[in-house]
Amino acid sequence: MKFGSSFCTLNVGGRRFSCSAELMKRLPLSRLSRLHRCVSESELLELCDDYDRDRNEFFFDRHSEAFSFIMLYVQHGKLRFVPHMCELSFYNEMLYWGLESSDLQPCCQRRLDDRMSDCFVHFFPEEEPRGPREPQSRWLERMRRTFEEPTSSLAAQILASVSVLFVVISMVMLCASTLPDWKTTETLDQHRIIEAVCIGWFTAECIVRFLVSRDKCEFVRRPLNIIDLLAITPYYISVTVTILTGENSQLQRAGVTLRVLRIMRIFWVIKLARHFMGLQTLGLTLRRCYREMVMLLVFICVAMAIFSALAQLLEHGLDLETGNQDYASIPAACWWVIISMTTVGYGDMYPVTVAGRVLGGLCVVSGIVLLALPITFIYHSFVQCYHELKVRSARCTHSLSADFMN
Repeated sequence: MKFGSSFCTLNVGGRRFSCSAELMKRLPLSRLSRLHRCVSESELLELCDDYDRDRNEFFFDRHSEAFSFIMLYVQHGKLRFVPHMCELSFYNEMLYWGLESSDLQPCCQRRLDDRMSDCFVHFFPEEEPRGPREPQSRWLERMRRTFEEPTSSLAAQILASVSVLFVVISMVMLCASTLPDWKTTETLDQHRIIEAVCIGWFTAECIVRFLVSRDKCEFVRRPLNIIDLLAITPYYISVTVTILTGENSQLQRAGVTLRVLRIMRIFWVIKLARHFMGLQTLGLTLRRCYREMVMLLVFICVAMAIFSALAQLLEHGLDLETGNQDYASIPAACWWVIISMTTVGYGDMYPVTVAGRVLGGLCVVSGIVLLALPITFIYHSFVQCYHELKVRSARCTHSLSADFMN
């Protein structure tokens, strides 16, 4: 947008804010930066409520005091809640202007998390405005939602049910193929036919989803799509090797790589994450809590290094001839430390000296404390992710009901 002058006016809720065009271009607020890139007045009106060309003034029917705090964040780099204003309302204003909860100060982030957990709500950023779609674009979008969103329509639900059925059948056949009674020639032939049908369905589904996707590069980078490829590719590699070398060749009989490729079909079970909210919640929680997971891993590794060295010294190092041979090395003692810290205790190795038993008690107590520290953060994130996905599912169900009634 070519502004009439080097300065413009933002009228937010009746309160005016002067802003230079260059500052609008560099603002970290996506709505204002998009406003600067507009080339027509119709595009401007998609981002603001009104526009006065003569005064170069943009009108926004939003909370003026909240916007003043957001402008202070732009100037000083610190964003806090407006006093006496609901945290959820302020967060809604942040999303409107293009900010995220990570822009808040840590104390305000905790207040927002607690508020959202108490109210079981979640806000979603507004989607980018799109112009009128052509019939072909609408058809592609409908196909994409049918394959990507199982609750978006009745056809999507039927397709998801069929896909789940194929996943269950393939898992049952994979497990049954390892039974001795299923290794006869007739049974193997039936298993191959069923496996080929399941792979054909998964391949066709993956190809269609790739063709109707909006961004092909983004489609390839998605974790679930990578898992689909990892689950499908081993079958075609095995078939290719069988055709090239023969079914009873020495490579087929002794090929460890081929057996590993066949067992990789267990990744099919992860395809259920597309259709079950529980698995989606687990994946989203792990993605958002990777820092806590790394912290938990560091705690375990540090404790393992300390207790394994002390255990090796007390049980074996002080008396090399009659010492406990299960603790002959620090790596061997690491196994005892990990099963003790997690309170599993297989009983395959245990300390026999008094000092070793005291160390074992400290190891168990330390494991309970260290493992419990990050669990609270992971639990709150899990609850938030669950309710977020639940809200999305409810919106899709509401849209499905409206389409059915219409």
